[in-house]
Amino acid sequence: MRVISGNCKGRKLKSVPGKSTRPTTDKMKETIFNWIGPYFSGGSCLDLYAGSGGIGLEALSRGMDFAIFVDNNKQAIHTIKTNVSICGMDDKCEIYNNDSERALRAIDKRKLQFDLIFLDPPYKRQKLESLLEMIEKKSLLKQSGCIICEHDPEVALPETIGGLEQVKSASYGMSSLAMYIHEKKRGSTDDEHRSMPGKL
Repeated sequence: MRVISGNCKGRKLKSVPGKSTRPTTDKMKETIFNWIGPYFSGGSCLDLYAGSGGIGLEALSRGMDFAIFVDNNKQAIHTIKTNVSICGMDDKCEIYNNDSERALRAIDKRKLQFDLIFLDPPYKRQKLESLLEMIEKKSLLKQSGCIICEHDPEVALPETIGGLEQVKSASYGMSSLAMYIHEKKRGSTDDEHRSMPGKL
């Protein structure tokens, strides 16, 4: 596993020991960052169910300037800390060993908002809809931001959730991706998304 582009391109990342986490493949990373970037001039990222921290670190490598990593697995937290140090990104990161919903409530209390939110909950305990509803209700996504969900292909996510709209989707074998943005951005082009410095 590695960082595939940006300032830390080629850095080899540690994987979480065991089979409790499922790393996002390089092909899926490329798809995600082609959808939303591929590079940034600042911005913030929330990597929920962060696992090894690969997505958040990829975002930082490509130009975002702040990321919060959350996972309730202590081995994952140790791995994230190791990978953050490998990339020299310690001053740009906050890492929390916490449940996803508790973490979102804590973030809400701090009045934080993000340009990119990545959700990759365990497939066997899939709760993406409730997480999306919580994120939308608490206004944790910036108006110009987006949410990327990685999920089981058998899970059919709704086209809209509150004020969020699903605008892209793709499947790769045993995993699928879906992208949500605020509905008010409907009709804007992919190039318009990419041309907004630091705002996806």
